[in-house]
Amino acid sequence: MNENCNPNDCPLEPRVSALERANEQHSKTHRELFRRMNDVERDNAVQEAHYNAITGKLDEISATVKTLADKPGKRWESLVGYGLSALAGAFLLWVASGMPGLK
Repeated sequence: MNENCNPNDCPLEPRVSALERANEQHSKTHRELFRRMNDVERDNAVQEAHYNAITGKLDEISATVKTLADKPGKRWESLVGYGLSALAGAFLLWVASGMPGLK
């Protein structure tokens, strides 16, 4: 304010008071915005932890599904292997017995 201004009738006093009230309201608004930003950051951290937990469980489920999907193929391969072994054994037995049925 101007030094020559009387504090009781200074023309700038209402404007200065209005600016001080606005500044106080702005401070409250800024505090509220910062509080909300902190809440959002905290919520994001919680969501990220949940996301990581879900991703880990999905990885485990994917591995289990892959194992279960591969099992029938392995069983089929074993069955074919056993069948071929049985055929080879029967053939060798047939040859070892003198090849009956050819004479």
